[in-house]
Amino acid sequence: MDFKKHITIEADKRGGKPCIRGMRITVYDILEYLASGMSVDEILFDFPELTEEDIRACIAFAANRERELTKITA
Repeated sequence: MDFKKHITIEADKRGGKPCIRGMRITVYDILEYLASGMSVDEILFDFPELTEEDIRACIAFAANRERELTKITA
């Protein structure tokens, strides 16, 4: 998945944190909801402006960040 189509970073929005498609919903927010046990359907119900692809992009972004971190420390 090309998460770059879904994840944006803007210095003046949410302190430069990675957000979904320029909205104020951060990747961290979505990952935290998933980690707390919310289902994708529950998140989409609470945030109808999101898509399932947006949520998958958050997971792909986190996986890529982890992969990049591993390269730095190896």
